[in-house]
Amino acid sequence: MVAAEKTLHWAVDKWLAPTPSMPARVVRFCHRASQQQRYVCVQALKPEGLLSIFFFRHGDGSWNVFPPQAERPAMNGHCRTAA
Repeated sequence: MVAAEKTLHWAVDKWLAPTPSMPARVVRFCHRASQQQRYVCVQALKPEGLLSIFFFRHGDGSWNVFPPQAERPAMNGHCRTAA
């Protein structure tokens, strides 16, 4: 699926399937510009009880239930041919 199609609304519909009688609501959110990190916690009351899920925004703009991978230092190399 294209990242632009994985909106927060799409993710909430997929994981919580809210209805008018059992709506979902945002109960916590965080936006840390310094770390380029965003997440929201959405809750929905289900027949089994209260369900809370954290959604994380990734660098490509998609929202997922797992946090984005942290950037780590990396080394690059290249081959040199003899002249």
